[in-house]
Formats: sequence, C-alpha cells, structure tokens
Amino acid sequence: MQADRIIAVRTNKTVYRDGNLALKVFDEDYSKADVLNEALNQARVEETSLHIPKILEIRMIDGKWAIVSEFIAGKTLARLMEEQPEKQDEYLNLFVDVQLQMHQQSVPLLNKLKDKMNRKISASDLDATTRYDLHTRLEAMPRHTKLCHGDFNPSNIILTDDGTPYILDWSHATQGNASADAARTYLLFHLAGDVKTAEQYLSLFCKKSDTARQYVQKWLPIVAASQSVKGKAHERQFLLSWIQVVDYE
Repeated sequence: MQADRIIAVRTNKTVYRDGNLALKVFDEDYSKADVLNEALNQARVEETSLHIPKILEIRMIDGKWAIVSEFIAGKTLARLMEEQPEKQDEYLNLFVDVQLQMHQQSVPLLNKLKDKMNRKISASDLDATTRYDLHTRLEAMPRHTKLCHGDFNPSNIILTDDGTPYILDWSHATQGNASADAARTYLLFHLAGDVKTAEQYLSLFCKKSDTARQYVQKWLPIVAASQSVKGKAHERQFLLSWIQVVDYE
C-alpha cells in the first residue's frame, strides 16, 4: 500500500484502495472484538436490499487488523455538497430518502439500540441523578426494531456515476428507533458547525417520515449522553451541553 492510495483517514483507522478492494486498516491497539463486531454488523446488513460494499475478508496487515471489502467508485455526498452548493437541497433530499429506506429494513440479529444506549449512559461520568433521569427517559421511549446506522452523515454515503447511493461504515449499526438515529444525524451536523443544514435536515426528515419534530427532540439528550462517552474533548463538551434533562417536581 502506497501513501497515494489512502482514500480516507479516520480516528484509529485508515482506508486504502488496492485496485477493486478497499482495506480499512485499524491501529495496532484497536480492539479485535470491535473490528470483528463491525464486520459482523456489515455482513448482516448485506442481507438487506440496501446498497453497501460487500465484505470479502478479514486479515492482518503488518500486525494490524483490516477489513477488506469492495471498493465503490464515486463521490461522497459530503464532497458533492461542497463542490456543488447550488444542489444542496437536492442532495439533502436524497440523503434523507436513503436514510428512510434504511429505516424500513429489519436486521433481527443486530444489537438493540436501547441496550447500547443504556450501557453508555451507565459508563458516562454524569452524576447519578442525571444518569437515572436519562435511563428513565430512555425506557419510556417506544421500542422499535428498525435498522439504525448510528453515524449517518453525508461522508458515509457514496454516489456512484450512475447515481446509486452506497452506505458505508456500519460499525455503530443497531436495531431500534429511527428517530434516535435521526437525532444522532442532527447532532452530527451541529458537531460539524453546520447548524443551517442540521435544521434543514430535521425538517425534511420529519416531513418525509411524518414524525413530530418534538418526538425527535425528545431523543436528543439521550443520544447526546450516550455519544459523549468516547467523544473527543471538544465534541464531548458540546454533547454535554445538550443534556439538560433533570426536571424537579
């Protein structure tokens, strides 16, 4: 693998292109269990009707775990939005349509979103009163079994030359409530400093899915708390600012 073959650099991992293959190489200290769980998630989602890169093998490269999958030629929606700002509305509509198509899928063997969130809230350093309130709020939310991505943002959608959208990066995939997934996407736009697009996205999602905006907003403190556990320092501070959940009666 040569430096000019690098196609993406993420925290603790680098993605390379090798011909028709994409190799996601994890840092040496990256959890083997997390690597295998990501591969298993993606393999299970492959069984749906969604367009996603197929995993071909798991291997070791220079002492590092790597997931080898199909290379999908095209541009991410994030890049297209940057290159063609005049098409922002068109691309954002497509983005929401792909997410709604994903939410129509069912993958029964995936971990449950509520279980994952409960574990993360418990692992946070929030005070006991706030954790209790978050757990209570989470348990009160409806239990669904829709396919949720967990990191659905424009950089994880590749549009091929023929216009087919492929969804990448299934490391956070679960089955659960679609509005929790939407709340996460909304927060991701905010984390990127794009408040305008965040608001446009949420309005589109609620309109297209016939979901009350207030319902998605009820998920925001819960999602922010669960995502704050492993976040970068500045992201963690931002997420914690959304956790104003304690009501005294």
